[in-house]
Amino acid sequence: MKKLVFMFVAVAAISFASCGNKAQAPVEEVVDSIAEVADSVVDSLVDSTAAAVDSVAAAVAE
Repeated sequence: MKKLVFMFVAVAAISFASCGNKAQAPVEEVVDSIAEVADSVVDSLVDSTAAAVDSVAAAVAE
């Protein structure tokens, strides 16, 4: 009987711990950060593509 009581207490403690009062970031901040990451990725892709085109053009010109 003591084992059953201990198991119920353990389940109750785990359920209380899993229902924490967590604050979530506002959606606008998440969208802004995703947009910033996307912009930086696009910029780096454009820069690397331009560098590759320049190196190919230099190789062809020689």
